[in-house]
Amino acid sequence: ECVSGCVCPQGLFDDGREGCVEEKDCPCVHNNQWYSHGDEITVDCKTCICQRGGWSCTKGGVCYGTCTIYGSGHYITFDGKFYDFDGSCEYVATQDFCGDKNSSSSFSIITENVPCGTTGVTCSKAIKMFLGNTELKLENKDYKEIQRDVGDEVHYRKRTVGLYLVIEASNGVMLIWDKKTTIFIKLTPDYKGKVCGLCGNFDGKSNNDFTTRSGLQETSALEFGNSWKQSYTCPDVTEEILPCSVKPHRKSWAEKECYLIRSAVFEICHSKVDPTPFYDACVHDACSCDSGGDCECFCSAVAAYAQECIKAKACVFWRTPDICPIFCDYYN
Repeated sequence: ECVSGCVCPQGLFDDGREGCVEEKDCPCVHNNQWYSHGDEITVDCKTCICQRGGWSCTKGGVCYGTCTIYGSGHYITFDGKFYDFDGSCEYVATQDFCGDKNSSSSFSIITENVPCGTTGVTCSKAIKMFLGNTELKLENKDYKEIQRDVGDEVHYRKRTVGLYLVIEASNGVMLIWDKKTTIFIKLTPDYKGKVCGLCGNFDGKSNNDFTTRSGLQETSALEFGNSWKQSYTCPDVTEEILPCSVKPHRKSWAEKECYLIRSAVFEICHSKVDPTPFYDACVHDACSCDSGGDCECFCSAVAAYAQECIKAKACVFWRTPDICPIFCDYYN
């Protein structure tokens, strides 16, 4: 971006911001944002410093993988693939036993999806987390522990952080639950390429995340999702549900509410995290939740984008007394 030309005196360079600088002071660009010489940013667990117009990056540090399941069947895999799947059954979100003869199971996370609203879309109602010989069931804003006869003992600790219940296990698995329809699953790098399920395989490549239970690669989210159901008695999902087509009278309201994601409120984040899939998911959810959960669905959808912004180091204060307020004193 930093070039010599007739706009600057000899020996100086156009910095792209209507100024002339020495070569050593040339700025850098990342996600359409300008950074000055010496500025430091963090990208994918690497620290990068702007030097003479180019980025100098360290090797990646210890980087947790995060899978997000939220709202009416929205999934963001460990490798960043965004897709929708509306199935009414129990599904494997992620597990470390993937059919390899040498692999042994130390954990499994199952999500139970049920219809939410009358349009046919589904939300995560309950989560089962198997840690060795312990089963944890998270449902109705509460959790209970069940001891099993199989598996080794895996230690874990449970704590509440603001709105969230956090379960952190000694085997490098963390589950964060908002006690409604949003789940974050975090894994240490030890699990790279060793997990499977609706959250993908965590190998750094998103193009092979649709690997079915039998090891085949699919292009369809429906075929992929159906393969990870826990019970073969559950019906397969055969078509994608478009709630705004089912309830067209809700579409304009949904688009108006969800415009918040594309508005100036989130401007600092737009260049770091593409708002389009989150806006589309928000409209989808705002159309679909038509039986009392309107605000909860809308707020969860916006919160999911805000969470991705935080991961990209863009902190946005978007809640107001009128938009998805939280009574902080109560949760403090």
